[in-house]
Amino acid sequence: MIETIGVDKRNAILKDKLLKRLPEQSRLESKISGLVLSRYDQETSAKKCFYSPLVALVVQGFKRSMIGNQEANYGEHHCVVVGVDMPGIFHITHASPQNPFLSLSVKLDKHIIAQLMAEMPSIVTPQANPANPVVISKASEELLEAFIRLVDLLDTPSRIPVFAPMIFREIHFHLLAGSQGGCLRLFSTGGTQASRVAQALSWLRENYTRPLHVEDLARQVNMAPSTFNRHFKQVTSLSPLQFQKRLRLYEAERLMLLEGKDASTAAIMVGYESGSQFNREYKRQFGAPPRRDVAQKRS
Repeated sequence: MIETIGVDKRNAILKDKLLKRLPEQSRLESKISGLVLSRYDQETSAKKCFYSPLVALVVQGFKRSMIGNQEANYGEHHCVVVGVDMPGIFHITHASPQNPFLSLSVKLDKHIIAQLMAEMPSIVTPQANPANPVVISKASEELLEAFIRLVDLLDTPSRIPVFAPMIFREIHFHLLAGSQGGCLRLFSTGGTQASRVAQALSWLRENYTRPLHVEDLARQVNMAPSTFNRHFKQVTSLSPLQFQKRLRLYEAERLMLLEGKDASTAAIMVGYESGSQFNREYKRQFGAPPRRDVAQKRS
């Protein structure tokens, strides 16, 4: 059992640690794979993004989001859990250089969830209502303490390979056993409509460069095409083809921005056969042609 010092105290400890690691506005993909730390010194306009399954904690400030077709607004020591891949829009509020917006996020792993559910069947609580793919809740003291230990690991990189997987597993356990459990169970293969859509989303995430035949994908997850399309859109707010397009465009943005690929190379790598189609759809999604958009984001 951890020492009980309260949620506010643990959140304050975490705030101090993030401020030391983020002395200025930045988004840091840490040495622990899957752990991202963020700081914003000013409010932002709406930004488009693509959410992978994750848990994100706001340590200071406030964030307004639209994830799929779900509104998700949350602030200090509250977290959001996103159970499946989804497009989103967010903007940061309550942020200044004196009181910056601070947050961290951890990618969720469906294999860890499946292992925990198999090893501890009692952790699976029957759901009276369909699970929501996006859940906001106040972070428990146990969850905050696990986040603190995960951030502390960055001080001792040699220990990361041993202790990070243990803490990740602990974080998954606390989420699965808490109010977010129904959201995480979208990863399970229980044969529900939601779990079938989650399987399709996982397939799309891993195979977004391949041509998509919606009828074949529906058949792969044992759903009729019309039923599949309807439930897919209920979860993600997009059709399967629109979802694949978003995956391709956001991966192309990452390749250009972080790996220095040119637009034509990125387009081919994510599955586009036509450069003009890629440029047209990229501009429609991000508001500017690829080269100009990447230059603006780098500046």
